[in-house]
Amino acid sequence: MSVIETDKLSKRFGSFTAVDRISFRVEKGEIFGFLGANGAGKTTAMRMLCGLSVPTSGQARVAGYDVYREQEQIKKHIGYMSQRFSLYGDLTVGENIRLFGGIYGLPKKQLAGRTDELLRTLGMENERNTFVSDLPLGWKQKLAFSVAIIHEPEIVFLDEPTGGVDPVTRRRFWELIYRASERGITAFVTTHYMDEAEYCNRVSIMVDGRIEALDKPAALKDTFQAGNMNEVFRALARKAVRNE
Repeated sequence: MSVIETDKLSKRFGSFTAVDRISFRVEKGEIFGFLGANGAGKTTAMRMLCGLSVPTSGQARVAGYDVYREQEQIKKHIGYMSQRFSLYGDLTVGENIRLFGGIYGLPKKQLAGRTDELLRTLGMENERNTFVSDLPLGWKQKLAFSVAIIHEPEIVFLDEPTGGVDPVTRRRFWELIYRASERGITAFVTTHYMDEAEYCNRVSIMVDGRIEALDKPAALKDTFQAGNMNEVFRALARKAVRNE
């Protein structure tokens, strides 16, 4: 079952075409890598899919909702995490969970139980009253991801979520993504780390607003006779003529 569907989706700013007629589908529970160099258009595309920007033309549905007419419904059925983790450092762990649970519309009784469950799962019961700014980086990352899916969304958008963290912490973070995928949550991931592209079920690579390649990592490496995804990415990115 497709939870994201786009058909010739485009976004123009005046005479500049940021996203140029992209078409793809993402299935329920899939880990989908959405890659591209700076200026490729992936951030603009993600904003349209999250209901934050209206397309210029084309069609798209996210969690079954139309990106033109049902943006508020889309926002209720997705989670989002950025490289900055989207947490408030001057609030405690518990306060952050309550804040975002409220934003995602969880009833108070359900949120209380979900908070206790989340803290147990993360092994952070003793950190409930700790300020987020005082947490180690890896803990902040785990917490931010868990908060982004506290309402069990159909899709979680992860915008370079592992930027600036060490390889061991990155690998542990991906274990969280796998667990969410096993529960049926679709992960839509942008990343600059090409080794992480290997962890995805499928990968698309954008160049100058267009999707130039989309397939399983192994198939892309075969197509481009590459030893790893970094070589695939470089072969395509060198075609780019524009920068952000």
